[in-house]
Amino acid sequence: MIELNYELAQKVLDAALAKSKALGLSMNVAVVDAGSNLTAFARQDGAWLGSIDIAMAKARTARYFDMPTEQLGVLAQPGQPLFGIEVTNGGLVTFAGGVPLTIDGRVIGAIGVSGSTVENDQEVALAGQGELSRIPSLTT
Repeated sequence: MIELNYELAQKVLDAALAKSKALGLSMNVAVVDAGSNLTAFARQDGAWLGSIDIAMAKARTARYFDMPTEQLGVLAQPGQPLFGIEVTNGGLVTFAGGVPLTIDGRVIGAIGVSGSTVENDQEVALAGQGELSRIPSLTT
């Protein structure tokens, strides 16, 4: 069974940072393991200081609920079943930029990205998530 260790987390982080650089952005990127423990983090030069905590919270939120933070946000709107959830668990993030990391359908961690628009945050997070499918030892 594959676990998210530092080496694997760093590969996910590197892929996200490369996407951020390609987009001309400065981002904060956090990767947590299955227990929501911070495993890898980077703040690119010039990235907003206020986005450090947001990136980590996005990663934790995605892992706590094993769904993208964007999807949780839909469920947290007024009149929806999870309205108000963002004030639980020490504060959650319910907008795009946090996604679970899975291998063979099993969540092994999550990535959270903050520092630009939520659309850019999501794109960079998905680049990190997509790195798992490009690692030969994980796909064989």
